[in-house]
Amino acid sequence: MSKILIRGAQVLGGEIQDVLVDGETIAEVGTGLSAEGATVIEAEGQILLPGLVDLHTHLREPGREDSETVLTGTRAAASGGYTAVFAMANTHPVADTAGVVEQVYRLGKESGYCDVQPIGAVTVGLEGKKLAELGAMHDSAAGVTVFSDDGKCVDDAVIMRRALEYVKAFDGVVAQHAQEPRLTEGAQMNEGIVSAELGLGGWPAVAEESIIARDVLLAEHVGSRVHICHLSTAGSVEIVRWAKSRGIDVTAEVTPHHLLLTDELVRSYNPVYKVNPPLRTEKDVLALREALADGTIDIVATDHAPHPHEDKDCEWAAAAMGMVGLETALSVVQQTMVETGLLDWAGVADRMSFAPARIGRAKGHGRPVSAGEPANLTLVDPAYRGVVDPADFASRSRNTPYEGRELPGRVTHTILRGRATVVDGKLA
Repeated sequence: MSKILIRGAQVLGGEIQDVLVDGETIAEVGTGLSAEGATVIEAEGQILLPGLVDLHTHLREPGREDSETVLTGTRAAASGGYTAVFAMANTHPVADTAGVVEQVYRLGKESGYCDVQPIGAVTVGLEGKKLAELGAMHDSAAGVTVFSDDGKCVDDAVIMRRALEYVKAFDGVVAQHAQEPRLTEGAQMNEGIVSAELGLGGWPAVAEESIIARDVLLAEHVGSRVHICHLSTAGSVEIVRWAKSRGIDVTAEVTPHHLLLTDELVRSYNPVYKVNPPLRTEKDVLALREALADGTIDIVATDHAPHPHEDKDCEWAAAAMGMVGLETALSVVQQTMVETGLLDWAGVADRMSFAPARIGRAKGHGRPVSAGEPANLTLVDPAYRGVVDPADFASRSRNTPYEGRELPGRVTHTILRGRATVVDGKLA
């Protein structure tokens, strides 16, 4: 069993301490710890966080390995400081059976870079007509706890109600892609001034907000857990805030790109900015930041959506929706939340590790940095500044909206159960 001594790190951005890892466990936290027999990581000026957890990742395998594989996706995750990711179900075939989720789970185990927890589909084939094998997926080796038709909305209220009732039996959660399909037919971007000027089909905020309003009421009626994926509007924030004030068991996520980018970027017609839900207005961005800071929005989730070059290097209308995000998420959160004073590093640890692990019931992740806990850790150099170059990505895809943009912070080390997966900023 190997030992690692992390010396002089600011634990959760606070007290400067040494952390001794022995095998898969944190053995000791203190000052002046002995380095005998240990590999030493000099961490002066760096922030030590619990390993990051992403509740919303698209790994594409099986079926779209030209975009990403479980191996390349987990390598990207480790590079971004993640020790656990939840893999969405919109693969080919769809992860709507015990067999498919177990395949994804096994591939994650084999990768060794990051734990992979499959998300099961809510409906068969993501078609929204018939519930998938929710119980069988939960009882499988993968132990599925989160269910989502992400990429599509469970728009049938009866199906959504039945799903909430079903997962309640084993403390599962339905993660809803809130998009009323009839209100977004032909939509290309956020509905507003920019869409009108560009002549592109608008995607109204109410298409998201109406589904969230319905689903929090259904969750209250059933007494079950509902999670809102990639919340993107100021109105959605107010609905979730109201629901929480009533004691409804709702949680919500925001993506890094919705914390930073606005629909003004669509004026370039660059399909790298085409995403679902679309980039919104500056007003929405500021409301999302405030909601993440005050806890109305519980977590940051990447919605890492890799696509091959040909699916993005084309005219806007034909381009696929989505952006890669695992390798830049923490930097964007540092810029939008930490450097603006909205969150401290302990808050980042909560929104990107503790809370997502709790929502997804990810065992061994999102744990305190203290003796006896699993050694899943991330070390960040907050003083670093660098220009994003997608050629450096571990992901198989390059569809990042941050190419050429300077972002702060760099993950220097990621440790998964006591084994370094990233060392000095490079994959081990």
